[in-house]
Amino acid sequence: MTQSPDDEGTPGGQRPERSERWSDLDRPPLNAAGLRRGLVRAGGLWRQVDVVQRTGSTNSDLVARAAEGKAEEGTVLVAEEQTAARGRLDRHWTAPARSGLSFSVLLRPTEVPVARWGWLPLLTGVAVATGLSRTAGVDTALKWPNDLLVTVGGKERKAAGILAERAGDGVVIGVGINVSLRADELPVPTAGSLALAGAVNTDRDPLLRGVLRSLEDWYGRWRAAGGDPAVSGLQETYAAGCATLGRTVRAELPGDRVLVGEAVAVDGDGRLVLATEAGVQEPVGAGDIVHVRPVEGG
Repeated sequence: MTQSPDDEGTPGGQRPERSERWSDLDRPPLNAAGLRRGLVRAGGLWRQVDVVQRTGSTNSDLVARAAEGKAEEGTVLVAEEQTAARGRLDRHWTAPARSGLSFSVLLRPTEVPVARWGWLPLLTGVAVATGLSRTAGVDTALKWPNDLLVTVGGKERKAAGILAERAGDGVVIGVGINVSLRADELPVPTAGSLALAGAVNTDRDPLLRGVLRSLEDWYGRWRAAGGDPAVSGLQETYAAGCATLGRTVRAELPGDRVLVGEAVAVDGDGRLVLATEAGVQEPVGAGDIVHVRPVEGG
């Protein structure tokens, strides 16, 4: 499921911005004022956009703000650099400052049954893929449940991840996107970046605006449909862009259980359905998914 001269200060006793901020001219800082002008509007979802120079985790910070009643729905927190970024299963990762987009948003879909909130990470994946396809000009694919893949050197590489966490009556969704990482900066061999995938645009300001506008659009559709993934078109769109479907995969499940089968569907609850060799279809709601083989003919 990884960042403006007019930024706010760094909250919570974080270190002030560093003097080498402009040391890499290919990675200018975000324009916080411009982002606000482009995203915050009357009647829109996004109410507040904060950009900080450095923090441990935007998700942790925004969850804490929500718990203290200091954040409303539509708050966006962006960091130029994260020092303790978290992924699923408590994995940690780091990236050079301003080499990607690291941000979290607070959503409160109180009119949607909580049982359907599990679609929010998948909805975010669709929104990120749609936004990046439009603004970066790269082909993307979704790996269930929360990764975004790009093609680098003919191979699939993870370029973005998503992490959703409950925050009282809402959900904080964190997104990390590798934008300009070079080959020698990748944290693991299976990682990639928009730049390495041949993106026509790696300017982070329009990329972030595009992703957040796409997220606002998809969230509005889903919420208007009462969270119904079929009525909102989310289920069909996710399946169409999901690289996991049609492949033999290995699901590494909680409790050290391993399940191997062909990924045949994403069900109404957002679970991945595997057809096993035993002839049964088993839904998987959590766990690591490893693509064992590509789609036939792919």
